Amino acid sequence: MLAIYKRELKAYFHSCVGLLFIGVTLFFIGLYYTVNNLMYGYPYIAYSISAVIFVFLITVPVLSMKVLAEERHNKTDQLVITAPVTVGQIVVGKYLALLTIFAIPTLIICTYPLILNSFTAIPMGEAYTAILGYFMYGMTAIAIGVLVSALTESQVIAAVLGFAVLFLGYMMSSICGILSSTGNLLTKLLGTFDMYTPFGKLLNGTLDLGAVVYFISLTCLALFFTTQVIQKRRYSVSVKQFSFGAYSSGMMVVAVAVAVLANMVVGKLPGNWTALDMTSEKLYSLTDQSKEFLKTLEEDVTIYVLATEDNQDGVLGETLARYEDYSDHITVTYIDPISNPSFASQYTSSSVSSNSVIVVSEQRSKVISYYEMYETEYDYYTGASTTTGYDGEGQITSAIDYVTSDDIPMVYMTEGHGEGTLSSAIDSSLEKENVEYTSINLMNYDAVPEDASCLIIYAPESDFNSDDADKVIAYLEQGGKVIFVSGNYEVTMPNCQAILSHMGLTLAEGIVVEDNSNYYYQSPLYLLPDVSYSTYTDGISGSYMIFAPYAQGFIVPEDDNIMTYNSFLTTSDDAYSKVNLYSTTAEKEEGDIDGPFAIGVEAIKSLEEGTATLVAYSSSVLFTDDASYMVGGANQMMFINTVSSFVDHEVSSAIPVKSYEVSYVTVTQSDIVLIGSIVTIILPLGCIIAGFVIWFKRRRK
Repeated sequence: MLAIYKRELKAYFHSCVGLLFIGVTLFFIGLYYTVNNLMYGYPYIAYSISAVIFVFLITVPVLSMKVLAEERHNKTDQLVITAPVTVGQIVVGKYLALLTIFAIPTLIICTYPLILNSFTAIPMGEAYTAILGYFMYGMTAIAIGVLVSALTESQVIAAVLGFAVLFLGYMMSSICGILSSTGNLLTKLLGTFDMYTPFGKLLNGTLDLGAVVYFISLTCLALFFTTQVIQKRRYSVSVKQFSFGAYSSGMMVVAVAVAVLANMVVGKLPGNWTALDMTSEKLYSLTDQSKEFLKTLEEDVTIYVLATEDNQDGVLGETLARYEDYSDHITVTYIDPISNPSFASQYTSSSVSSNSVIVVSEQRSKVISYYEMYETEYDYYTGASTTTGYDGEGQITSAIDYVTSDDIPMVYMTEGHGEGTLSSAIDSSLEKENVEYTSINLMNYDAVPEDASCLIIYAPESDFNSDDADKVIAYLEQGGKVIFVSGNYEVTMPNCQAILSHMGLTLAEGIVVEDNSNYYYQSPLYLLPDVSYSTYTDGISGSYMIFAPYAQGFIVPEDDNIMTYNSFLTTSDDAYSKVNLYSTTAEKEEGDIDGPFAIGVEAIKSLEEGTATLVAYSSSVLFTDDASYMVGGANQMMFINTVSSFVDHEVSSAIPVKSYEVSYVTVTQSDIVLIGSIVTIILPLGCIIAGFVIWFKRRRK
C-alpha cells in the first residue's frame, strides 16, 4: 500500500494537477479570508470556509477524476490489480495520496486563525472546529470522487458525475424540504446523503460526534464500494463470477447496515454526551443555572415547536435537545404549522410565527415568540436590524419555571420619594425570573400588602416620612424581606436611617473614598469592593468584580443573639468616608470617618416566629446599565440573585442573553495588503507556477 501511495503522490506532483488543486483552493479561501476576516474584521473563519465550499464541489472531482478512470482507459489497471497487493490496499493507497494533497492547503488554512488572533482575541475553538468540518467534508468528497472514477474510464464523465453526486449531497436538505415539509420515508432515505447538515454543525461551532461518525462512515462506505467495483471487474472472466458477485453484493449490504447502525447508535446517545460546544458564548450548551433548575423539576412539561424538524431553527433545535437530555420531565414535540395551522389557537388568540415555542404543563402554558429568542438592535439611520444575542435558553427556562410554579411571587417597589427606575436589562431579567413587580406609594396603604414577597426601596432622592418608615419596620417585624438601595448621599434621611437602624445598620455620613489602588478603578470614588461568597454573589464571587461608584459606607456591628450580619461587599481597611462633600481635596481630613465599610450587607433579625431580612446596598448607581456594563453584567446579576433568593426560588431562572457580539478584528491597511497578497496571490500563484514548470519540464523530456 505504501508503494501505491508514494507512486500516486509522486504522479500528482509530477503533473500540474496536484499543485493546481492546492493553488486554486488557497486562492479562493485566501480571497474570502482577506475580504471577510481582514477587511471587514469578522473574527469567524467559518464565514470564509462556508463561502468556498461550493467551489470545492468542482475542484474535488477534477482532482479525483483520473485516479482510476485514467488507468482503466489506458488499460494499465490490469497491471495494478494483478500486483501482489490487495484491491483494498490499492484503493486506500490512492485515496491517501489524494487526501495528502487536500491536507496541504488545509494545514496552511490552520495558520489563518493564528494570524487573526495576533491582532485581536478570536473564538479559536469555533475556528478550528470549522476547519475540522472542512477537512472531514473534503475527506468524504474525495472518497466519493474515487468511487465515481472507478465506475467509468472517461475522466470527463468521472468529473461531471462527481460534481453531480457532490452537488446532490450539498443540496439534499433543501431537496428533501421541497419534496415534503413534514417528512416521509422517501425524504428520510434521501436524508442519509445530506452532507451539508452535519458539516453545518461543525461549521457553527459544535464538535458533534454524530457529524464525525457520519463523515467517517460515508468515507469508508465509498472506499468499500470502490473495492467491490474493482473486484467485480477483476473477476469478470473468472468461472466464479456468479458466486463472487453474490458474495460482493451481500458484503455491500452488510457494510451499509454497519454504517447505518453506527450512525443510529450515536444518534440515540444523549446530545450532551456527543456534542461539545466550542462556541465562545456556549450557544449550544445549557448554563449551570438551567441544569440546576432542571434537577428540581418534578412536573412533566411539553414543549411544542411550531416547525418541522427539517425546517426548524438549528440553534433553537440544539437548545431544545439539551433540555430533553437533562430532564426526563421534558418532551419536545414538533408541530407543522402548515398541516396544523390552528394548533396555537388552543393557547393564545394572537398570531404566532413559525419556529415559535409553546411550553405547556398541567397548570398553565406560555407562548414564546420566535422573535423573543433573539436579541436585535435597530439602526435608525440605515433601517437595518442586527442580531446581537441569543436568548433561547433564557426564555425557555423562564417559561418552564412559569408553567410549573404554584404561584407567581409579587414584589413591591416604593414610590413617591424620587426613587430610581429599574434598567431595561433588570426589568427583562425579572420577567424571565417570573417575578411580578409593581410600584406602591405607602401613603395610600395602611401596611405593606400581605402578598409581598419582598419590598424594594430603590435609591430614593428624598426621605420617607415617619409613618412610611414605621410601615416598613412593621413589615420587617412580621418576617418581611426588604432590599434597600441607598439614595442621594448629599441629603440627610433620618427616617430611611431609622429603617436601617432597626436592623442594626448605620449609614456613614459622606461618600466613601478608597485609598487602596487595588480596590478602585481610575478614581478613588469608583469602588471595586472585595466580593465574598453569599447567596447574592453566587456565580460572581471569584469570577467577576462588582463596580460601585459613589458609594456610601455601612457601619456593621458584631453579631449578637438577635442579629446576624453578612458583609459580602467590603472596602479595604484604608478606605474612609469623606464627610465634607465640597472639600477641594480627596485626601483624608479631620472629621472623615475611618473604614472599612460594607457596600453590600445582609442583616437577619430573629423573631419569635421566623426572621426578618434586609439586604442593603450603598450606591445609588450600582445597578444601572453603565455600572453593570463595566464588569460584564455582574452588578445586575447580583440584583437578580437578591430578588430570586427573596422570592424563594431555589435556582434563578433568569438566564442572561448569550451575546453574538465579539470584538471585531482591526487590521491596518498595510497589514491587509501584505497578508492579503500572501494568501491570495503569492501562495496560490506560487503553487500554480510550480505545477506548470514541473509539467512543462516533464513534457519536454
